[in-house]
Parts: sequence; C-alpha cells; structure tokens
Amino acid sequence: MKFAADCMLGTLAKWLILLGHDVAYFPRIEDPELVQMARREGRTILTRDRRLVQRRDAKDHILIESQNLRDQIRQVLEERRLRIRKDSLFRRCIKCNRRTLAVARTSVRAEVPPFVYRMKRRFTRCPGCRQVFWRATHVDRMFQDLRARLGRP
Repeated sequence: MKFAADCMLGTLAKWLILLGHDVAYFPRIEDPELVQMARREGRTILTRDRRLVQRRDAKDHILIESQNLRDQIRQVLEERRLRIRKDSLFRRCIKCNRRTLAVARTSVRAEVPPFVYRMKRRFTRCPGCRQVFWRATHVDRMFQDLRARLGRP
C-alpha cells in the first residue's frame, strides 16, 4: 500500500514504513503539491487536516482522527484492511523510504560492528542512502508487542 503523509503525521509515517509500507513524507509541503503527488503516484493521503480532505481533487484519503499514535496506526490498518506481517517489518529504509536489498555479507564487513558481523548472516542495504540493516533480536518482540498493543490476532 502506498501512502502520502502530510506534515502533521511524521511519526505515523515512520511507523508505517517500519511495517513495510511505502510512505512519502515531506515535513514541508503545500496541500496542492501533496494532492498532485499522491494522485500522480497512486498514493492514499494521510492527514489530520479537514480542509485538505474537503478539496475536490483529494479523492483517496484517510482523515486521521486521533492524536494517539497507536490509534492512528490502528485506523490506517483497519480502513485499508491491512495486516501486520512479520516478513514485511523493516523492509524499507526508515531514512528515505526505499525498499532495502539483500547484499553479500562480505560486502558490509567494514560497515557493521564486529559482533554483529560474527552473529548475523544476512544483511540488507538501502540503495538510496546506503544504510546497512540487519535483523536484530528485538524484531520478534517488537512484532508481538505491536500486534498486542493494536489488538490484532
């Protein structure tokens, strides 16, 4: 699912990216630009701005009702009938939203802590910002905790 989050929803945007969704987020963007970009790229607009959703050209949108992050995530997941999938977690770069790619372990040796290199066999890299990622032990706990907090089976 592809989203475009307005400037009021930066934290929600980051969490949706962590959950594996493609979220365009700009801290400063005018409403007409946001709407045009969302339509051009086939994105659902996420906003708390009632005036924005009243625009005739802002057709595909979710008006986020709550200020609470947990409720915001729940609303997006429910309105678009999305599930939290363990295999989707951390598949996108939190910095630039690009999909990460698997890389050879030897290619990242100089870029990760020695302990991590010894313990981990699989690594990914963002093709945009070149950040290296690996699946840490907290991922399983985070997955279970997030599902429990959101009341998801």
